Amino acid sequence: MIGRWWKALWPSWVDANLRLILIARCAMSVARAIAGVVVALYLAAEGFSALRIGALFLVVTVVSALMSTGVGLLSDRVGRKPFLVVIPLLAAVAATVFSFDSASALLFVFAAVGSFGRGQGAGGSTVGPYQPAESAFVAEGVPATARAAAFGRLAFVASLGALFGSLLAGLASTHPHMTPAAATAAYRPAFVAAGVLAAVAAIVALWLHEPTHERSTPPGRPARARLSWPRRSWPALWRLSVTNSVNGLGIGLFGPFVSYWLAHRYGASPAAIGLLFALVNLGSLVSTLAAAGIGRRMGTVRAIVAARGIGGVLMIPMVLAPAFWIAGVVFFVRMLAQRAGLPLRQSFTQDLAHPDERASVAALSNLPAQGTMGAGQLLAGFLFDEVGLAAPFELAAVFQCANAVLYGALFGRAEPRQLDEDGDDPAESTNTDPAQPAVTRRSTAM
Repeated sequence: MIGRWWKALWPSWVDANLRLILIARCAMSVARAIAGVVVALYLAAEGFSALRIGALFLVVTVVSALMSTGVGLLSDRVGRKPFLVVIPLLAAVAATVFSFDSASALLFVFAAVGSFGRGQGAGGSTVGPYQPAESAFVAEGVPATARAAAFGRLAFVASLGALFGSLLAGLASTHPHMTPAAATAAYRPAFVAAGVLAAVAAIVALWLHEPTHERSTPPGRPARARLSWPRRSWPALWRLSVTNSVNGLGIGLFGPFVSYWLAHRYGASPAAIGLLFALVNLGSLVSTLAAAGIGRRMGTVRAIVAARGIGGVLMIPMVLAPAFWIAGVVFFVRMLAQRAGLPLRQSFTQDLAHPDERASVAALSNLPAQGTMGAGQLLAGFLFDEVGLAAPFELAAVFQCANAVLYGALFGRAEPRQLDEDGDDPAESTNTDPAQPAVTRRSTAM
């Protein structure tokens, strides 16, 4: 019985590389979850106004988007492993600076370098500028049929790390009306813990073995430049950019303000909100592992559309809930659906991309979402102040449902397919030469 369970959890395709990736991701998710809880509180204790905190997070968003794009483009040329080592080290350095220095300029610089402020609430443990390199590394190391299951395990350990990280955030022993020096000392244990765990992620990644392989070059074409646009994956990239842009608007209106809304709508304490987020992360341990099976039964695209549709629809009863724990139950169910869809979307994106452009596609497809997310955050702030607490979430529900419909429309018929040797979308090819080999489709029901 135990052997069968262990084999199901760690099948033969989970090799040494993937085990190291999972360990590193868990450690990094703990660090990011700690930072996600304490950074804003620490800055406020240091005397930052809400406007300055918002400005710092805006800088973090911009720098993280640039870093993520650079990692995606470069890791397709120089390899994935260097970024899986360097980016966590930068986060460790940033946490160390936050532990011992409260100078405003340094906090701005190292918050951006460490991506402090990316991700919030019950999520955020899977974000980071190295994610394009990590996604490509995982996609290349497992069989195509196991890709969704591999990303499900990645999301599982990220949720597990976030669960422990939310508990370790309690290392910050705070009290009202602290001086800046006292705040630095009070929050130091939490930042030290975050720094140590980020360093652990970097050290673990040193043992990764990245096979060297020749990058494919179409016949008659010169070798590719070190940096180039992922032209071979363009048919998938423009569709992903469109859907992610709409999704980014919904996330910007909703994601950063869950704690704010729960506190103002129901008077919930930080302890109660933290417990709710911990329960969400605990439930996500199951939903992320179930994602691959759901994708096989429903088909990957249909499962993604269903997850996004459920997320949009459930936002309405959550906003209308008369009590905190009723809203919390709806939020819990919504997040289970969202977490089940996450590894399926990651796997599907990697299936769509050309093998030489996987990291570039992972980075560039999310770049438009960074801009729309920022716009959504500004719009949410205006709506909270001028319209009401429910308005941003109601509008987010509209965008989430629209995103589900748009995703189905753009990808429902365009299943992942092998690209021809020139990198063109076979569906758009006019080549009728019978001597050329046929291009086969790969089913989305992985």
